[in-house]
Amino acid sequence: MEKTAAPLPTGRTTLLRTVAFRRFMTASLISATGSAMAPLALAYAVIGEGGGAGDLGVVLATNTVPTIVFLVMGGVLADRMSRSRMLFLGNLLAAAAQGSLAVIVALGHATTTSVAVCGFVSGTAVAFTVPANQGAVAQIVPAEQLQQANAVLRLPGNAVKVLGPAVGGVVVAVSGPAWALAWDALTFAVAAVLLLGLRLDAPVTVTSALTDLREGWTGFWSRTWLWTYTAAGSVLVAAWLAGFQLLGPVVAAERYAGARDWGLVQGAFAAGLLAGTLVCLRWRPYRLLAVSVAGGAPLAAPLLAMGWGLPLPWVLLATLLAGIGLDVAIVAWATAFQQHVPQGELGRLGAFNSVGERLAIPLGYLLTALAAGLWDNRTVLVACAGLVVAAVVLNLCVRDVYRINATGINATGIDAAGK
Repeated sequence: MEKTAAPLPTGRTTLLRTVAFRRFMTASLISATGSAMAPLALAYAVIGEGGGAGDLGVVLATNTVPTIVFLVMGGVLADRMSRSRMLFLGNLLAAAAQGSLAVIVALGHATTTSVAVCGFVSGTAVAFTVPANQGAVAQIVPAEQLQQANAVLRLPGNAVKVLGPAVGGVVVAVSGPAWALAWDALTFAVAAVLLLGLRLDAPVTVTSALTDLREGWTGFWSRTWLWTYTAAGSVLVAAWLAGFQLLGPVVAAERYAGARDWGLVQGAFAAGLLAGTLVCLRWRPYRLLAVSVAGGAPLAAPLLAMGWGLPLPWVLLATLLAGIGLDVAIVAWATAFQQHVPQGELGRLGAFNSVGERLAIPLGYLLTALAAGLWDNRTVLVACAGLVVAAVVLNLCVRDVYRINATGINATGIDAAGK
């Protein structure tokens, strides 16, 4: 059984008294309110101009592709530049893209091409902010408080995910998608200003960017726990998104009450994410990476529930548990990664990890579409669940997984300070 340390009663209070952490958390929360509304607004902006599923697919692809293409470059820069400046520039670029999109939608000049161009710029911005994000947290927060910090940072964002889409739906229905997109742009701009104020020091570098890239790849490949986690995570992400996001709504329409029941399923998942964050605020596991890997296993539950045609209450319970497991996995992984990778390598190694998992998304969608032509949707859902379980089990067989443990906590689960 996983042993835990006694919770630090003043941990969250200490974090919130730190000006830099408060600034970082506020920026994340403000940005999350816009990001929760943006997908719905984007979809209806395309539909409102007469676009269909194909046009929306083009827009989503042009948002995803630059993120994958430029992530490694963003990782190299995150280890060479001030991370607060990178976050400022990335959020400012995203604000410009979303602001431009809001204007062209409001003026009625939106086309698939113009929306896709704005999406390309937004995706590029993500490629430069994601690698800097984890490194910034590790610069702001002491190693022994990283799990608390990662959980606290996810708490407001997950709370917004519960309400954001509903609020976004009301805004889009009453005022149109341009207003929701404008709000997203404004939140990016405010976050940019807050993040610039962090004034995080830039690392001292004497090597070329190409040398940094080669060293980053060597560092990534030399850490067995890191590349095996990335490989297993790629399979798990592909299976989960293909099963839940792609086939889930289709099966809900075939087996359940369509959009109404699928909305309940999405709400259960968001509630699970929020509950998982609350678990992480109290539970401080010692075997961080093992917990992160195991936390992915519940993702198979809703896929099996829908694949077997279980009644809706069972699907909702399974989805709630999946959300809890996923959020625990995310917090444990972020903490393990930040504690066991040197500051100067966080950007590059984080980028390699992210590229692997993001590449799995379009691949998973493509393979699922092909499989759906051979089998019925519910059979494919069960197959996706099997892939999730296989990825988790195989990753737990890697010996290195069990040596990536929480720093500051000993093998009995007791804090190094005796707490």
